[in-house]
Amino acid sequence: MSETAEVSMESDLGFEDLVKAYMNIREARQQLKEKYELDDAALSNDMNTIEGLLLNKCNEINASSIRTGYGTVVRKLNERFYCNDWPNFRNFVLEHGAIELLERRIHQSNFKEFMEGRLEKDGLPPGVNVMREYGVVVRKPTK
Repeated sequence: MSETAEVSMESDLGFEDLVKAYMNIREARQQLKEKYELDDAALSNDMNTIEGLLLNKCNEINASSIRTGYGTVVRKLNERFYCNDWPNFRNFVLEHGAIELLERRIHQSNFKEFMEGRLEKDGLPPGVNVMREYGVVVRKPTK
């Protein structure tokens, strides 16, 4: 079996062989990922440079869009809102009943901590489900 060969679920390999194959595959994936990230970062940097040049050209002629034979450049205004005073913003949300200003997701570790000791007694809050599944973690040997 090669170091990164496919392993079927019916494999009769022992734990040693399976863990060795797993570690080799993980290392190969990490190397591929690092190479990809370096290559992608270089291409992303080139695209960002060109975007800056295109934005400058749009600004120079005050154009909101420019059509070319290769594609259309559209100048757009991006807006992102952020908070630098969460306690104050929380009070604002509660005061105005504006819960829709927040994203819909549960903070996993805070919720788990909140539910400790309550789950058996109270169960989960309305509208909340839990998904549990087993997995494995393979660690490098300690030296």
